[in-house]
Amino acid sequence: MRFAPSPSGYLHIGGARTALFNWLWARRQGGTFVLRIEDTDQDRSSIESVRAILDDLKWLGLDWDEGPEAGGPHEPYFQSERKSDYRRAAEELIAKGKAYRCYCTKEELDAARAALKAKDPKAQFVYPGTCRERTDAPDLPHVVRFRTEAAGDTTFQDKVFGTVSTPNSVQQDFVLVRSDGFPLYNLGCVVDDHAMGMTLVARGRDHIGNTAQQVMLYQAFGWELPEFAHLPMMLSAKGEKLSKRHASVAVAEYRERGFTPMGVLNYLVRFGWSHGDQEIFSREQLIELFSWDRVNKSDGKFDAKKFADVAFEHLKNEDLMSSAEYEAAVLPFLEARGLSVDREVLSRVLPAIRPRAHDLIEAAHALDYYFRAEPELDEAARKKFLTPAAAPHLDALADMVAGAQPFEAAHLEELFRTFVEEREVKMKDVAQPARVALTGRTASPPLFDVMVALSQEPSVARLRRGAEIAKTP
Repeated sequence: MRFAPSPSGYLHIGGARTALFNWLWARRQGGTFVLRIEDTDQDRSSIESVRAILDDLKWLGLDWDEGPEAGGPHEPYFQSERKSDYRRAAEELIAKGKAYRCYCTKEELDAARAALKAKDPKAQFVYPGTCRERTDAPDLPHVVRFRTEAAGDTTFQDKVFGTVSTPNSVQQDFVLVRSDGFPLYNLGCVVDDHAMGMTLVARGRDHIGNTAQQVMLYQAFGWELPEFAHLPMMLSAKGEKLSKRHASVAVAEYRERGFTPMGVLNYLVRFGWSHGDQEIFSREQLIELFSWDRVNKSDGKFDAKKFADVAFEHLKNEDLMSSAEYEAAVLPFLEARGLSVDREVLSRVLPAIRPRAHDLIEAAHALDYYFRAEPELDEAARKKFLTPAAAPHLDALADMVAGAQPFEAAHLEELFRTFVEEREVKMKDVAQPARVALTGRTASPPLFDVMVALSQEPSVARLRRGAEIAKTP
């Protein structure tokens, strides 16, 4: 099994889904998962894109057994470094009479297309085989074209779509090698898949139209066909091919937004695969349960809300993500806020915010005030609750908290209720100003849990600071 991205930009979530299905099958079967970089489009490929793809796959936990950085018996794993292999393969086909050199220039082909359009605007241009019998100028600039048989059909078995058959009459003599010596997709992937011993080629349904041409190539070389599996497409809500104008489509964007790797993978795996009514899976469950007979033929529509919900389920479920894993995941988001994090405090306060934080950015925001010398005050909350009337309550509450022993949530709550009764005030008239003084916000975990997490001295200091702020209208 292999994943063979083109490094012309970010790792698309559709590509990540393809990588996931291949990875799951390789892991379930005890097979080899190969990463190959198809960088023959030199104008669009970049080392920055390669780095981004590798980083995103690592973040997702889709480790590869062979490929860049891992090495392996089929090196190199960049198509740009295998150019001589494709040239030899093309020459072999020419020698067999299965391919030929085409000397038609771009200008000549453009003129032929224009003439056809002028004659019939709806007609589809098909290369007419102008150079099929030419053998006179091998040193002139040329491309290499496959000699497609006009009669019959080309058929293959697909693990998702079953028997797929294409009449040869709708094909044309397709280009194998460009004039710069680099292969086109069909030749490059066939030569590499054969050389690397691929037994299964799984990719998006948008590639199914290429597969007939690739089957022709396997047959022309006399090579055994691999199995094929084409995956349903990820579409927009309007049924269009998913792109940036419809949703966030780069894996890196979800990483930056505070989604977890399994939150992303769990949503992607359900795009075309199912196991009964189960929606949420661990990585181990996916490896155990994945099979091609549960992959659907129907395309699916991207649902950003469901994606977020699935990610949230993974984030809050301790059976899917341990506390230690959560702490490690949220730490970079806390540090990005300029916070110095006490890991002991983080472990103590995390259970209170975990059921509510929908992503790691929300979690970092909810944890922020625990790791600051003073909380950042929400201006609206300050104006509403830190008023002159609240100042004496906060001062008195600070004195109470300073003398509380033991400094435990249940004891603090008991003292607080006595405090409210003795001062003959409503609970909210003291609790909300205290919450704002302690956290800077109007919403937080239970007030007494917050105090215990902050510890006694910082809680007293924050209440006194709140009282001082409240005294200033």
